[in-house]
Amino acid sequence: MKLDRRSFLKLVGSASIVALPGCHDSARYSEADAAALERHWREEHARSGTGPYGVQRFRGYRGLAELPYFELDPAGTLRCTVDDLPEIVDIHAHLGMSLFLAPELDLEVRTPRVRHYLDCDGTTPGCAFDLDVYANANFSDAGLRALRWSVVAQLLWGSRVAATHTVPNLLAEMDAVRIAQAVILPIAFGLPFGDELYERWRGAITRAGARGRLLMGASVHPRDPLAVEKLTRYAAEGALILKLHPAGQRFFPDSPEVAPVYETCEALGLPVIFHGGRAGIEPEYSQPFNLIRHYEGAFRDFPGVQFVLAHAGARDVAGAIPLAQRYPNVWLGVHGQGVTVLSQLIDEVGAQRLLFGTDWPFYHLAATLAKVLLVTDGRPELRNDILRANAERLLAI
Repeated sequence: MKLDRRSFLKLVGSASIVALPGCHDSARYSEADAAALERHWREEHARSGTGPYGVQRFRGYRGLAELPYFELDPAGTLRCTVDDLPEIVDIHAHLGMSLFLAPELDLEVRTPRVRHYLDCDGTTPGCAFDLDVYANANFSDAGLRALRWSVVAQLLWGSRVAATHTVPNLLAEMDAVRIAQAVILPIAFGLPFGDELYERWRGAITRAGARGRLLMGASVHPRDPLAVEKLTRYAAEGALILKLHPAGQRFFPDSPEVAPVYETCEALGLPVIFHGGRAGIEPEYSQPFNLIRHYEGAFRDFPGVQFVLAHAGARDVAGAIPLAQRYPNVWLGVHGQGVTVLSQLIDEVGAQRLLFGTDWPFYHLAATLAKVLLVTDGRPELRNDILRANAERLLAI
């Protein structure tokens, strides 16, 4: 497709993922909100290593072999060595993204290694990786620049990083760390074209014969006039959960415009997994959409829907905990949180509403698994709840 400059900019401007800052009520995001996020960034490194698990810093994902749960095989592959694990379910994974103008990826190819977005094993020694901070705090400035360029490449000319986020590569990593199943979560960004992640990923999984291990989630854009029709079809095709990303899709989760989607999920018995809370590395203009208090209206008004806050509220975890305590239809995904916060979630929310997720391919699967194994060491019932049993209850698998 050939576009002149004016047509190209018009298309880019209409795409929610790359649009210029949109208008929203400034009262919904205050200077105090912005200051709280800045404070979290400043304080987390100072707190690292002072909690009940001490210092947990490693060189690369391969460095996790220093823990008693992993080893490096002769080929240098990190492998989990714990024999009595349940059949782990990863509630939060993705495949390679090619969107908008980018050429479609070959998601069925095996590559020599996975280039995670935080590519901690791309150098020797690997990058510094701290299990006691929020995961994206491990990105250096150079790593964050590379991540942003990869996002642009996924929209325009194709990403060499995303080209390694394939079905065979994910399955190989799952085998190495003993993860039995992963829920694959597409995101419908509302692009004018090239926005078919659900169809592409489902097709690749089917062709690879991996549907027993890679379980499909679905996504619709709340402002898509066909959202309810699509969601109903996806559920009929076997989708187990709906992924919504307020920042990426640019909507407030308590907005009335999302009500038809929630109503459909309630009628279908389909859970909703949100990107929950501010990650701190998203564009500043999108941060108000993820502010944790904007989720409460959905939790309150749709008690028949089971909602998952992925990342346990991310850097707004302090606000997510009381919401999970207040609403029994709220679950927390543990990915991203450090070991001290994960222990706090078990104590204050309860292991029975925590879900294991990795956000692959942002990070190696073992990055989150190591945290859960540390915090549940000697507590097999809690370990089983987080790694398997809770996902079984939520998804009826």
